Amino acid sequence: MDKEEVKKVKEAVEETKLADLPGIGPAAVAKLEAAGVFDIMGVATMSPPVLSEVTGIGEAVCRKAIQAARKMLDLGFMDGSEYEKKREDIIYIPTGSKNIDNLLGGKGVESKSITEVFGAFGSGKTQLALSLAVHVQLPKEKGGPNGKAVYIDTEGTFRPERIKQFAAGIGANPEKVLKNIFVARAFNSDHQILLVEKISEMIKNGEPIKLVIIDSLTAHFRAEFAGRGMLADRQQRLNKYLHDLMKLAEQRNLAVFVTNQVMSNPAMMFGDPTTAIGGNIVGHASTYRMYLRRSKKDTRVAKLIDSPNLPDNETVFQVTQDGLKDVILKSED
Repeated sequence: MDKEEVKKVKEAVEETKLADLPGIGPAAVAKLEAAGVFDIMGVATMSPPVLSEVTGIGEAVCRKAIQAARKMLDLGFMDGSEYEKKREDIIYIPTGSKNIDNLLGGKGVESKSITEVFGAFGSGKTQLALSLAVHVQLPKEKGGPNGKAVYIDTEGTFRPERIKQFAAGIGANPEKVLKNIFVARAFNSDHQILLVEKISEMIKNGEPIKLVIIDSLTAHFRAEFAGRGMLADRQQRLNKYLHDLMKLAEQRNLAVFVTNQVMSNPAMMFGDPTTAIGGNIVGHASTYRMYLRRSKKDTRVAKLIDSPNLPDNETVFQVTQDGLKDVILKSED
């Protein structure tokens, strides 16, 4: 199947509405949309009991609807060449620092993936997130995807005046840039989860969202599920949340960028004891993981510690009033 045929099939599927599925009437569509399911893919990835619970329809009818959705989407295996073609629509968001872009493969933060950045307070996590929210708006001729950003703020760190400084630093209109960022303050983990469900609805209504930022991912989960007795519940809830984020990233071809808190590992006798919150659940769900730390002379070190296709490496950058600035390391004689 060549590019044109793939495009036609994709457009045909996108035009297919939930109501076109057998057994799914207007009442069921309304219930699905209330649950955050707006497209065929959402139904195709459900199980009959779950679809039945959401819509109130019998499991036998739900099974037929799911089978029809899966048939339309062709969710079986494909060869590696076909999969490569499927990844040709990947977009990249420049970070504002060439050094960090190169660390991530040369173009920046990748869509259809989750990029996690962790580090102690003051290491530059939020500054990098704010920079991405500005650079996602760059037109294609300037290396950006010409999209909008969603910023879920769990710690009250979003600052409009900082966005304006970053925008002025790249010669963009500060007011226009600020208007293209949808910000929500999440007050607990339930609210945080609900906000992600609303993003699909916004995209359906025509918003060209290409970046979802969560700053920070684990703050509420860490506060609400305190103590060893609640660890299993916290991890299970966090796992489901991350899977929903990955599903959103892949279905909508957008990038998910999350910041994460850290703790000190007392069992670490040598080296840096800093460890990201969330353990293996967050580690396995994140496609790319970067560790930020302060260095000498107001510089920060960004270290890539996990990637499916890039080697572990590190680079140096600075946070200035106008944005992120690259630091060139001089080789020792």
